[in-house]
Amino acid sequence: MPSSLPVMSAAEFACAFALRPHLFAWFLGAGASAASGIPTGYAMIRDFKTRIFCREMGYSIKEVDAADPLWVARVDKFLRTSSLLPPDGDPNEYGAAFEAVYPNERHRRQYIDDAISKGTPSFAHRALAALISSKQLSCVFTTNFDALMETSATLTDQLLLPEKRAMPTVAALDSVERAQRCVAESDWPLIAKLHGDYKSTKIKNTGIELEHQDERMRGVLVEACKRFGLVVVGYSGRDVSVMEALESVLKHSPVYPSGLYWVTSSKSKLLPAVQRLLKNASIAGVDVAVVESKTFDELAGDVISHVRLPDVLLEHVMQQRTPARLHPVKLPEVEARAFPILRYSALLVEGMPTFARRISLSKAAITPAVWELLKEQRCRAVVAVLGRELAVFGKDAEVLVALQSLGARIDGTIGLDPAKDSWALGLLYDALAKALSRRRPLLPRFKRFGHVLVVTAPREGEDADKTQRRVSQLARLRAAYDSNLTGAVPNLGYPYQEGVYLKLECIEDRWWCGFEPSTFVDVPREIRDASAAQDRDELGSFVFGKRDPSGDWRRERWAKKYNPDWSQIVDAWAILLTTCEHGQVSAFGLQGDEGIDAIFPLSPVTGWSRPSHHHAYFQRAK
Repeated sequence: MPSSLPVMSAAEFACAFALRPHLFAWFLGAGASAASGIPTGYAMIRDFKTRIFCREMGYSIKEVDAADPLWVARVDKFLRTSSLLPPDGDPNEYGAAFEAVYPNERHRRQYIDDAISKGTPSFAHRALAALISSKQLSCVFTTNFDALMETSATLTDQLLLPEKRAMPTVAALDSVERAQRCVAESDWPLIAKLHGDYKSTKIKNTGIELEHQDERMRGVLVEACKRFGLVVVGYSGRDVSVMEALESVLKHSPVYPSGLYWVTSSKSKLLPAVQRLLKNASIAGVDVAVVESKTFDELAGDVISHVRLPDVLLEHVMQQRTPARLHPVKLPEVEARAFPILRYSALLVEGMPTFARRISLSKAAITPAVWELLKEQRCRAVVAVLGRELAVFGKDAEVLVALQSLGARIDGTIGLDPAKDSWALGLLYDALAKALSRRRPLLPRFKRFGHVLVVTAPREGEDADKTQRRVSQLARLRAAYDSNLTGAVPNLGYPYQEGVYLKLECIEDRWWCGFEPSTFVDVPREIRDASAAQDRDELGSFVFGKRDPSGDWRRERWAKKYNPDWSQIVDAWAILLTTCEHGQVSAFGLQGDEGIDAIFPLSPVTGWSRPSHHHAYFQRAK
């Protein structure tokens, strides 16, 4: 469609229309009766196609569901491979399909009669009828066979005093003289039925009939379009004769003096014939606009809100208004569940350090050697070794002192891309473990298979303030476990500590710190060395075959912890790990220019989800 054609909303159109409503004629197609329960042209085409398919393939009409997409696709595929009907969207599709199903004119009339009997006037019909009865609307043309428009006008007329009634003239193909007289004498209002009335013996619905519009009725339409602007609603533009009549108006002057407005749900749905008409009308100097409105009722609602009607008519129209699609509802006021259906023991890492200190070495070094040097000097830095370079979090001065034998010197910063570089991911993983344990009664254990945080046991001679702080920080965790967090395995004496396995991973472009609660038992080294099996059980701890007598105790400890217990434990760990100043944890708490710290903003809410019933797991039986 030409980009120069303006598009306006229903509200904008209604505002302009209300200035001089009597200067417009309305043209109603089948879509205008859809809300009344009468099948549209598209719905009838679908019905005709289904009947043709059943007839040709030997199906009963009851066996085929015309609303089922599978059947629709099957019917369309059959018709595309045959020559029974024109292609989809062809202007002659409706007439050809109707005639193919019901070749006899009497049968076609009976079909229309049955379809129309299902309809009742809609809100929009009553709104237009109120305009007619209040003498604000002079002329309505329609291609529909139904009597909805004239029935609505009769009802609204009866609400007024006899001397104020409009008493519209209704003209069909067998009563064209009425329409001609109205136009000649300007005796309005007029309701003209271009394709006939369902009670008439003359109706137009096949291809040949629709191609040859009654010349006299066509003349009435052309003459009206020379006097009024035209509002077209619910009409696709499939009828060649009607579109030719609307085009022929452009040969006269003046034409569509108050404009030509074509109402559609979307301008992209306009057929080429309609686009051509609007373009030519625009070229001829007519005020043309495409009015986008979802339904005829919605358009009528906007019109009624702008025009003035007698109170008795307005009350009648609004009582019959289509119920609103949206209704205010009271939101449920129930207590939220303590835990979701699926809960993850994972914390969202809202930000990751993007750079670390770069330290250059005069000679290459291996990771164990660097770690050993740092340990000797009690330097708590976190490093990643890259040949003659180090990526470091920690105090610059302490690192330089510890690594002076390697000729260490500060060399700016180095960027971190944990999604791309494994060394960067390892560096951040180490730093996160330190950050989560800092200023908490937790001890990080750096393992080859994954880092661990364990609850630290009270030390002998610990001052009272530190003990009190420990008790306060672990109170929620202690209540969740409903047992001591550290101690000795009964009958064995092996020290145990509650703790979590940590895991840092990126899921859908977001970084998560997963934590898995477990009980860690310090099995004596001689037992571990003597065991050949070094696997991990379902809790993540080592299993030493028959030589690990603490295994049964650990399993029994966790066996009775059901979903509510797990939820409380996850809650307690999440709160313990994320309770920090400004919502972020740091590995060292450095100040000023001491060095580069690893700072991680953490969300205190754990990840959670609900199962999707479209997941492959739920479709496994198919």
